[in-house]
Amino acid sequence: MSESEAQTEARREAAPAVVVALALLVVLALVSRQEGWQLLHRLPWWGWLLLAVPELVLIVDLTLRETGAREMRTRRLALALLGLLVAGNLLALLVLVAGLVTTSTKDLGGGELLLSASVVWSTNVIVFGIWFWEIDLGGPVARAMHGRVLPDFQFPQDENEELARPGWRPKLWDYLYVSLTNSIASARPTRCR
Repeated sequence: MSESEAQTEARREAAPAVVVALALLVVLALVSRQEGWQLLHRLPWWGWLLLAVPELVLIVDLTLRETGAREMRTRRLALALLGLLVAGNLLALLVLVAGLVTTSTKDLGGGELLLSASVVWSTNVIVFGIWFWEIDLGGPVARAMHGRVLPDFQFPQDENEELARPGWRPKLWDYLYVSLTNSIASARPTRCR
């Protein structure tokens, strides 16, 4: 596989996940506007849209490269945008926690809390799945070009050749699964009695 083909495949792999993360924040903003929700008293509904700007930039970058426009994406840019996504999600979490602590129960509904928390959590799973995908063995292009030698993330197919098809390498969805399982794993070990 050539480097150009690997880059095209990586863009096609990443775009749907980034679109889902963007769509989640847009839906939260629109529902907040419709319902008149303000998680914090002075935070307008469009505040959620500001958190979606890095996703929008990443989608524009992926789309421009797919249409053959001048290449804008570099590995550093991708990592910087992912850092912004993590920072934005951390800010969303802080807004959610601040809303819980400072807003009276008569002003804060269960639907608002559940939707906001679900969007923050889902976006977190997507962002860290993309982050894992981007850092494992130097990123998707490097994995496609050089194979899987001493991977950062171990998948069952890496240990058991019966599970792996020839030329197998993990896709973004594999990293999203790792992110999901990490996000729901218990931090406390369970004790057997």
